[in-house]
Amino acid sequence: MKTALVQMTSTEDPAANLAACEALVIGAVAQGAKFILTPEVSNCIAPSKSILLEALSYEESDPFLARMREIATQSQVWILIGSLGVKSNEIDGKFANRSVLIDPQGAIVARYDKIHMFDVDISEGESYRESATYERGDKAILAATNFGKIGMSICYDLRFPHLFRTLAQAGAEILTIPAAFAETTGKAHWHALLRARAIENGAYVIAPAQTGFHYAKNGKERRTYGHSLAVSPWGDVLVDAGTDVGVSYFNLDLENVKNARDRIGSLTQQSKFEAPQ
Repeated sequence: MKTALVQMTSTEDPAANLAACEALVIGAVAQGAKFILTPEVSNCIAPSKSILLEALSYEESDPFLARMREIATQSQVWILIGSLGVKSNEIDGKFANRSVLIDPQGAIVARYDKIHMFDVDISEGESYRESATYERGDKAILAATNFGKIGMSICYDLRFPHLFRTLAQAGAEILTIPAAFAETTGKAHWHALLRARAIENGAYVIAPAQTGFHYAKNGKERRTYGHSLAVSPWGDVLVDAGTDVGVSYFNLDLENVKNARDRIGSLTQQSKFEAPQ
């Protein structure tokens, strides 16, 4: 199955982000892609909660989601919106960071709300408090499709290997990790962590990413690392998109999942042990 990773630079303007992403997705359709994935927070990256409050919509009225569902239906393709920032009636004063899988009939097959919040102090001048804006999810999601089982995650989840082991042991053959990965930590850890998740679980890892400069706030810039990656179940990097906006492609073949798991059977060989006291 020809698979496409969309790499983009989202801003605080959802309409502009939709136009940019739509052009890339339609281009991927023209190239014959049947599974198209976009990055984390494809619809909006903003420097403040107040801007998000004005810019974001509820899921049922979100224009980005509505247009991607139209494209999926018209083009008969699967689309994973890496994530959307959406308002929620269930979350008081915060938003959901939600990944959405759409089938070729335009139906929403699965939703996943990001579990692990990016609350870190990378350096004296670079810190993030995602939990101040977004409410964490509490449920791992395995989505069944006609081409394989997908374990869904978002960005900072990458650093928590037990989530991916749980998904793989539940049957996931494909792990989606859309991201807006910080440039500093991306240079240090992105490739190594994505390859590790693929190797540990004998699964494809597909990680479409945000790239470049997004905004400046109080003299601080928000930059993301780019380098959308697709990694084989054996740990080979099949796609590395670099730092340019655009679309990258690879062929998804689940026979490679079986081959990797037949060669290294660690998913079924986990031994019980006592934790240190």
